[in-house]
Amino acid sequence: MSSPPGDHGEPPGGNSGNGDASEEQVILNPTPDQWYTELDPFEQDDDEGSDDLYEPSEDDHYHDAYEDLARGAPYTRTQILDFLRRSNLRAVTTTVNVSRNTPWRFRRFRRSSSRDPNRFPKVPSDEGTRLMQSGQFGTTDIEYSWNRRTNKSIQRRLLERELGLGSYDDRRRNNDLIKQALTPASKADMIINYEEPIYSGQFSDDGNFFFACGKDFKVRLYDTSRPYNWQHYKTVTHPWGRWTLTDASLSKDNKWLAYTSISSLVAITPTDINDSGDPYSLDLSGGTADNNDIWGSGFGGIWSIRFSGDGRELVAGTNRNAIVVYDIESRSVLHEVHGHDDDVNAVCFADQSSPHVLYSGSDDSTLKVWDRRSMGDNREAGVFLGHIEGLTYIDSKGDGRYILSNGKDQSMKLWDLRMMMSTDRFRGLNPSSVSRFSGYDYRSGHYNEEDWDVHPHDNSVVTFRGHRVLNTLIRCHFSPPNSSNSRYVYTGSSDGKVYIYNIDATMAGVIDVNEASTHLRPVMPFYRGRNWNACVRDASWHPHAPMLVASAWNGIDLANGTCTMHSFSDGVGSDEGEPELPLYFDEKLQTVQPQEIRDYYHNL
Repeated sequence: MSSPPGDHGEPPGGNSGNGDASEEQVILNPTPDQWYTELDPFEQDDDEGSDDLYEPSEDDHYHDAYEDLARGAPYTRTQILDFLRRSNLRAVTTTVNVSRNTPWRFRRFRRSSSRDPNRFPKVPSDEGTRLMQSGQFGTTDIEYSWNRRTNKSIQRRLLERELGLGSYDDRRRNNDLIKQALTPASKADMIINYEEPIYSGQFSDDGNFFFACGKDFKVRLYDTSRPYNWQHYKTVTHPWGRWTLTDASLSKDNKWLAYTSISSLVAITPTDINDSGDPYSLDLSGGTADNNDIWGSGFGGIWSIRFSGDGRELVAGTNRNAIVVYDIESRSVLHEVHGHDDDVNAVCFADQSSPHVLYSGSDDSTLKVWDRRSMGDNREAGVFLGHIEGLTYIDSKGDGRYILSNGKDQSMKLWDLRMMMSTDRFRGLNPSSVSRFSGYDYRSGHYNEEDWDVHPHDNSVVTFRGHRVLNTLIRCHFSPPNSSNSRYVYTGSSDGKVYIYNIDATMAGVIDVNEASTHLRPVMPFYRGRNWNACVRDASWHPHAPMLVASAWNGIDLANGTCTMHSFSDGVGSDEGEPELPLYFDEKLQTVQPQEIRDYYHNL
């Protein structure tokens, strides 16, 4: 059995064997005098995780390392920590002999009983409230001419808009307030079912098509020019995929889709409905990586891929702590910047119209800013600190100023480019001493809130908490300007929901994807001791129409996938009578009956 080591799909780092004799050795079953730091056993709730998703690797090195560890073979401290961090062991009773010079991020401290119970961020956030009132995130409902709040109902605003009442500014403001007053409801209008989990799904910028990337290395493309009447028109495959598809990116003109796997090869396919040609590949390792051995030299996995604003370059975050900038026309690597101390899980550009400023988020818990014009010296333009665990995803508002990140510390953060820390100050702090690493495995489906603390150098603007960033690299986004007036930020969650936040960190709405798929569940006796769960890995707010689509791992033991469409609600409630059931489809949008799906799960 094998499974990626989380989404990262890689076996534990380090080689098997006795290690370098010059390095400090790990002492298994130490005497009391040898205890310096305690490694708590990994905690895992079997009801919340999926064994099928995290099988041990078939890689020979993995088995050798596992067997040697069981026999008590000596390993270096670096090897054993990397092994424990990346593997899926349920319990480890090992103590590492760590010197007092070991950086903080590699130490595991005993939980402090004196931790401040009021350390969690204030809700509503004062800074977030100021941003909401400034008009940078939506429109305020305060009438400045009378300095009072109007509190008009949405029905009255709709009537005024239809009758054309008020001045031009009044009508425009009314329209903005209507757009931001509506949020998607949990009720699903459509559920598309897949045999494998869906890792990402997004609308194009113009809303004319939607793509869904699955664990089966396939990308399904749907014509969504009529938002409530989708048409499947193309399915493309990543011929060199390993474990799953990890990410996808559209060129700015929406003509090309780049998608990646745990490999250095990027597949490129045209999105044209009339082009049925096979995808072509680009090797972002520059030909140095051995793609028959993803754990060999070079790098073996791309976690994040993005087209530059001009469409001429690709930027990727890799599992070898590097950011790769690739020129598409010359098919050559322009830069390979080793600017992080761990996997680079996410990259994005600050401004969609500019190829110069980009961001990277890493498992080393830092968010870094890079200027494409000065990447040659491996020196970042600035740094954001605040997460105390690794980052899973980052998104730019597209205005060259605000950035959003999700972290394994179960928090999402908003950042302002003007508040970034300078490189000199960051390096003066000793980077390894300000990036925490608790040692917990986010894939196990459990996080102890007692481990959460405020970063000593937090320069974020707002912190959002309430969702769960577990099992996989959960994604977060800014809501679009045209259909939401840029009012919200939203994120998937491992508890099967989409959480929508106001910028002041208060909850604006929750979409329960798990509940929306209840009619697909087999009756209880057919569970056979296995659990029905949903984990929303990605979500996409339509740029123009009032809807959101959630892409999820769904089903028994999270073994299958769904894309669910959720229309907007004003919060008044549904009409009288029984709610209408959603429409159920297969991956090619052929209608299926709920009973057929239940029978399928029953026979698994």
